[in-house]
Amino acid sequence: MDPIAAKYIGAGLATIGMGGAGVGVGMIFSQFLNGALRNPSASQGQFANLIFGFAVTEALGIFSLLVALLLLFAV
Repeated sequence: MDPIAAKYIGAGLATIGMGGAGVGVGMIFSQFLNGALRNPSASQGQFANLIFGFAVTEALGIFSLLVALLLLFAV
């Protein structure tokens, strides 16, 4: 197999994590809205957990993008 083709295949596979991050962020916000609509008085106390979950999930997507870019341009 051509090494350049293998590099492109590896970078494509590394970007699957970005799709997972998108699904994760959607799930986080949907579950927060579900809980906030059921119990509006408790939603303010859970907002910090929402932001933390969003940041961690988005960081995983950025890490997968970084791996893909490293495979394309550094290897």
